[in-house]
Amino acid sequence: MNLNNKKILIIKPSSMGDVIHALPVAHAIKRVYPYSKIGWVIQNGLESFLESDPSIDEIIRISIPSTSDPHAGKSAYFFAALATVRELLRLRKHFAINKYDIALDLHASFRSGLISRTNPGGLRYGLVDARELNTFFQDDLIEVDPLKPHAVDKNLACLSKFKIEESSEDFFVSVAPEENEIAERFLESLKLPSGRALVYANPAARWKTKMWNVESWARLTEMMIGELNAVVLFGGGSSDRPHIDAILSGINLEHAHNVAGKLKPIQSAAIQRKCAAYVGVDSGPMHVAAFLGLPVIALFGPTDPAKVGPYSKHATILRNDRLNCLACRKHFCENPRCMDEIEPEEVLQSLKSIL
Repeated sequence: MNLNNKKILIIKPSSMGDVIHALPVAHAIKRVYPYSKIGWVIQNGLESFLESDPSIDEIIRISIPSTSDPHAGKSAYFFAALATVRELLRLRKHFAINKYDIALDLHASFRSGLISRTNPGGLRYGLVDARELNTFFQDDLIEVDPLKPHAVDKNLACLSKFKIEESSEDFFVSVAPEENEIAERFLESLKLPSGRALVYANPAARWKTKMWNVESWARLTEMMIGELNAVVLFGGGSSDRPHIDAILSGINLEHAHNVAGKLKPIQSAAIQRKCAAYVGVDSGPMHVAAFLGLPVIALFGPTDPAKVGPYSKHATILRNDRLNCLACRKHFCENPRCMDEIEPEEVLQSLKSIL
């Protein structure tokens, strides 16, 4: 199928890591069919990655509160249901005027299936192993290779429907010049000491079970400053600031900075590009770092790096292989040994091999 002069809708509203995983699909389509038009349905707050990307022609924002956020209360499902109905009605009006020829449902959920149905006509493609009855909303299903379980590979499987072969040039995060300039000015405002390597650290995640303890982070930070002669920039969202402040309590703040929530996600990506390495837990910024080509040191416990690890040849995965409960996908655990027993010295040695 020739996609030139066709309109392709990508449905991948969240989360940050999932959006990054789907970017190569848009890049590959635009590379092979430069006269196609690509739209993307995305959750408010994550659109900055698409605003900077020349492959994306239309951004369709939605606002539906998360039900998977650990801080979401019991009423989250009620408010999410109300918001879903409101957004579905709004999308239906939008697509009645701006129809798409093809919808690629890469989110593979019941809600994303409903979203795909708001676009009248056109062909709807979904993943054959989608959850929550998503396959019933699709016109055609995309086969996935069981030997390639990573989320990126599952997304890329849809390219075969259009006789597109992926290329190494499809794996990137685009940062607009104006976002780079904002990041530059922000770094200048920190008055960082010269002659030290920049390390980007991300210690927080939506699941508490993905997080490494404060004491280990504090010890690693001291060693990165003392033994690696590094300046450490701690990133994340605004809600992560107290956690990072606890890590940095008692540490020389000339060489470690809490920059969480101070920039848009795409501006944080511009900051990451200027760093020598990324170290952190399984989170959205980890996937950004991988697509930026940054050397990544990633700490894993309850999630499976074969499925959601950094998609990069420059990544080192650290996990407690002595346990048989790894990749349990639990959001809560009374004894998170998988993360707590990763030693700061082990992380430091991996960083030393890079820096």
